[in-house]
Amino acid sequence: MSTAATATTLPLAPLQDYLRAQGLAGAEAIQVAPLSGGQSNPTFRIAAGAREYVLRKKPAGQLAPSAHAIDREYRVMRALQDSDVPVPRMLAYCEDASIVGTPFYVMDFLQGRVFMDPALPGSTPAERGAVYREMGRVMAALHSVDHVAVGLGDYGRTGRYVERQIDRWSRQCRALSVPLDDSMHRLMEWLPAQVPPGDETTLVHGDYRIDNLVFHPTEPRVIGVLDWELSTLGHPLADLAYHCMAWNVPPALWRGMGGLDLPALGIPTEAEYLADYRAATGRDAQGQWSFYMAYNLFRMAAILYGIAQRAADGSAASADAEETGRKAGPLARLGWEWAQRHTAG
Repeated sequence: MSTAATATTLPLAPLQDYLRAQGLAGAEAIQVAPLSGGQSNPTFRIAAGAREYVLRKKPAGQLAPSAHAIDREYRVMRALQDSDVPVPRMLAYCEDASIVGTPFYVMDFLQGRVFMDPALPGSTPAERGAVYREMGRVMAALHSVDHVAVGLGDYGRTGRYVERQIDRWSRQCRALSVPLDDSMHRLMEWLPAQVPPGDETTLVHGDYRIDNLVFHPTEPRVIGVLDWELSTLGHPLADLAYHCMAWNVPPALWRGMGGLDLPALGIPTEAEYLADYRAATGRDAQGQWSFYMAYNLFRMAAILYGIAQRAADGSAASADAEETGRKAGPLARLGWEWAQRHTAG
């Protein structure tokens, strides 16, 4: 097998030698299978005898300078090992591209449940309510971490997070060759002048949603928060609003539950969810929520435009990248609706 790994395979011999050298494998042959989910960094499940791991690597090919920062993923999860934010145990980080083709890290495999649909089909109303309370508790815990104390004081720049994010994603979008929806252009012009006053810096996940959490096999308890690629130091309310897009995006568009009968499902309304977060953290986005929602729909659209570009370039990690990229335009249009709502007061 070639030493250059594809999106679905890994070169077994050098990887097995590496794992043995790290004390993570014995004489038995390892088994590797790709894990589904995620559009960015190829992820694999590794069986080494009775032990199971997850390997996550950079994709091959030409990459944007700040993209696919698996070294940052490894660093933040390692820093959170003993915090109130549950994360998998980090086992090894390797920069040597000769082993699997690109840098990678290895962590424990978490045996649990991942809910892909935020409406939680198959669950009872009581179970759904418990899952959502736990999800909100973990987000509040994340935004309460003393990032300096856990060694992440230099994990990102402090202050003006939202302004910098708007600028970053706008520049990335303008550099793409795939066409942008008119609403995306409007948001790039509108957002910089509308940033709310006041600022705060905490650790933010950047992609906190239900399908990036691993729940205990039987209990409504999060045992691992995954996919930290977009994590940094930032504004907690911006992070919260990204998470709450699920309440406002229709299921047919993007991993949302907009329009569903939440009380009948046992899922808290957005207002109830925000009230619980406010009680846990003291933070309130009242009066600025429409801005934060418009900003996050813009940011999500920008991420999906990046996926559309990788699909066009042939470097996407996921086979459905092209279809995913097509959702960017509708998300931008929904973001512009929220911007107009904010302008109307």
